[in-house]
Amino acid sequence: MAALKYAGLDDTDSDEELPPGWEERTTKDGWVYYANHLEERTQWDHPKSGKRKRVAGDLPYGWEQETDENGQVYFVDHINKRTTYLDPRLAFTVEDNPMKPNAKQKYDGNTTAMEILQGRDMSGKVVIVTGANSGIGFETAKSFALHGAHVILACRNTLRANDAVQRIMEEWVREGVSWHQ
Repeated sequence: MAALKYAGLDDTDSDEELPPGWEERTTKDGWVYYANHLEERTQWDHPKSGKRKRVAGDLPYGWEQETDENGQVYFVDHINKRTTYLDPRLAFTVEDNPMKPNAKQKYDGNTTAMEILQGRDMSGKVVIVTGANSGIGFETAKSFALHGAHVILACRNTLRANDAVQRIMEEWVREGVSWHQ
C-alpha cells in the first residue's frame, strides 16, 4: 500500500472510496467518470479499483436531468424542490469492465470461440458473422449467441443457414438460455 500512499491514494477500508480531491460524476448517457480536482483532469477508471461503471436504471420518480449554460449535467428534484450536480443514481452503479483475458493468455489454433468470450456479457450487441453456417463461422455465431448477442448469420445458402440457426437454438435449450426469434 506504500505505492498507493506515494501516488496520493491513501489506503482506506474501501476500494470504492475516493481519494481526497476526487469527485464521481456522470455523463448525459449515464457513464461514470472521475474528476481529480487537484490535478484538474478526468478519467473513466476509478482511481483506486481501476473499474469502469455506469448508472443503472432510470432517474427516481420526481427527478429530471438538465444541462446548464456551460454544458454540465445537473439534476432537478421536483419533490424536494432542489438541484444538484450529483446524479441520484450513483448509488446504483454497475461495473462495466468486461473480464479481460490474462495478459499472458495465449490463444492458438485449438482455442474455441467459447473460450475467448468466456465471462463476457454481449447482451445488447449486434454481431454479423459471415460464413456462419459451418466451421469457424458457425462456432463464432454460436458463441456470440450463447453470450447474449443478437447474431445475424450472413450465409450464401439459406437452407444451410436455417440448419445452423436450428443447431444454435438446440444448444440454447441444452444450456438453458432463453431466446426469441
